[in-house]
Amino acid sequence: MRLIFALPFVVVAMAAQPALGQQPKVNCKKAETQMEMTYCAEQDYNAADKALNIQYQAARKATKKWDTDAATDLPASDAALVKAQRAWVAYRDAHCESYGYQAHGGTMEPQLIYACSADLTRKRTAELKELTDAFGN
Repeated sequence: MRLIFALPFVVVAMAAQPALGQQPKVNCKKAETQMEMTYCAEQDYNAADKALNIQYQAARKATKKWDTDAATDLPASDAALVKAQRAWVAYRDAHCESYGYQAHGGTMEPQLIYACSADLTRKRTAELKELTDAFGN
């Protein structure tokens, strides 16, 4: 009986919520509120991370080819790249977490972390591009 009584309220509450996966409409060139600025910093980081992943795959392809063509029995450039990338991700995440402590507990903390992560990710993407070019791809 209680379930039947509560059901209309649940339906109304769910209808009032935005659709799952719906993105807010924010003009990141004119972000004003903290929520908008954090959202935009997150979007910037997501774009940088996507570019990093594309470049990382290109670097992996280059190191695998290098290892295949190497005149040695110990192909290791791809393994070294994977090891370096894992260490770099751990560094980026720890560094940016500490960077966020400038506003620890505040609403600006996530924005600082996203901005730091985006910046370091773009720098790493450039490093991976240099590495890929050095391997001849």
